Amino acid sequence: LATLSPQPHPHRRPPAPLPNPCPMTSPAPAPPAAAAAQSPPPRIGLAGLATMGQNLALNIAEKGFPISVYNRTAAKVDSTLSRAAAEGALPVLGHRDPRDFVLSLARPRTVVLLVQAGPAVDATIDALSPYLDAGDAIVDGGNEWYQNTERRIEQAASRGILYLGMGVSGGEEGARNGPSLMPGGDFQAYSNIKDILEKAAAQTEDGPCVTFVGPGGAGNFVKMVHNGIEYGDMQLIAEAYDVLHRVGGLSNSEIADVFAEWNKGELESFLVEITADIFTVADPLEGSTGGALVDKILDKTGMKGTGKWTVQQAAELAVAAPTIAASLDGRYLSGLKDERVAAASVLEEEGMPVGLLEKINVDKKVLVDRVRQALYSSKVCSYAQGMNLLRAKSVEQGWNLNLAELSRIWKGGCIIRARFLDRIKKAYDRNPELANLIVDREFAREMVQRQGAWRWVVARAVEAGISTPGMSASLSYFDTYRCNRLPANLIQAQRDLFGAHTYERIDRPGSFHTEWTKLAREGK
Repeated sequence: LATLSPQPHPHRRPPAPLPNPCPMTSPAPAPPAAAAAQSPPPRIGLAGLATMGQNLALNIAEKGFPISVYNRTAAKVDSTLSRAAAEGALPVLGHRDPRDFVLSLARPRTVVLLVQAGPAVDATIDALSPYLDAGDAIVDGGNEWYQNTERRIEQAASRGILYLGMGVSGGEEGARNGPSLMPGGDFQAYSNIKDILEKAAAQTEDGPCVTFVGPGGAGNFVKMVHNGIEYGDMQLIAEAYDVLHRVGGLSNSEIADVFAEWNKGELESFLVEITADIFTVADPLEGSTGGALVDKILDKTGMKGTGKWTVQQAAELAVAAPTIAASLDGRYLSGLKDERVAAASVLEEEGMPVGLLEKINVDKKVLVDRVRQALYSSKVCSYAQGMNLLRAKSVEQGWNLNLAELSRIWKGGCIIRARFLDRIKKAYDRNPELANLIVDREFAREMVQRQGAWRWVVARAVEAGISTPGMSASLSYFDTYRCNRLPANLIQAQRDLFGAHTYERIDRPGSFHTEWTKLAREGK
């Protein structure tokens, strides 16, 4: 029996029980003896073989780096190995036991985790860490809250294990063909696999879309803000569609053509590109009434939390992010489908039409051009808000984030990749301390040139009763930021009257308090 049962390693603790264990299925196919003898062990392994994990593992293997993979359900291991064989006999080694998986790697080992953020990450670490040695590294590639990563960095360091929290953007396609990668944490852990990450990442003329973001939870925080900007981008595109459709009466085919044309110019981006594609897809469901698939989709938007975290962090750091916040509110309101339908009915009974409040007479070409300018200007504001949030957090945490470099790695692979990120990079290259993208000379010139069309679109939407919270928030942000005298003087006077919060004067230094009510009564 002793010769048939695996023996525990003399210097390691017994394996911890796996969470929710499930029965094993067919054993992994053994590699040919000659190949096993000649091939060095992989330097990197990946645990968590849902679609993102499978695709990233196959991407790494396709770039010439052998990789070991593990999942607590053996069926996922089997499907990954089948894909590896079908997609070019890629060097992927499958494991169904956490000990075998970890010990299959060359030291210093690097284990990438692609499991659901939260407790599942801790459970996976608990299952694998008994077999890791000092100098080995864990890389969490999920959308994790940055403070969880910082906690795990400290816990890992107590055992001499290195830790990275790495944002991965690009969805399933990006993971397979080249994502944007945002690793942060222990620099040595990054250095150990820098060559692998640079080959696996998306490639642009400026190099691979990966960089060491910074210490601690910087990588996860940057990915969170990336997702917040993504929320804003998607909301603004949806509003552009709504105005084109409801004000201009454009058909789905015409809207597809508009977005395809926009994707050839200043709005060129992944999200604009896929929007054009979406409007060309007919409903494929058998037995359906036909028509465009997008028109059959329920108008309720889902979310996974990173947008909410972004808005919460903006509030805690006193950074204005109204476009991102408006996009989050839009998702919340979209979820109130039944309430919205009921509200429309009640208000209609009181005399408010369900459709447009006012018909806007405008040439389609003119409308399309003005909406393009409004969308571009609003996007600049959304990105400006995200970048300012990154700067504020960097100062608070001492991360020393390089905003130009972050713009560079977002140019390819990720969901918010866009042509004008190159110009954002150049703006921060020119002035790393740039207070706001709006005041970069190039962007300032463009905003001034487009503000007329931007205001026209928002005003016409208001007149017609079309909700454009993202564009409206962006325009308010622009007008507030450029204003050298706000009505905040009245608010501060009110605060001083009811709470003795004091105020500053414009004509002399110091803090002042006034007995407002007493003086007002004396004046009367």
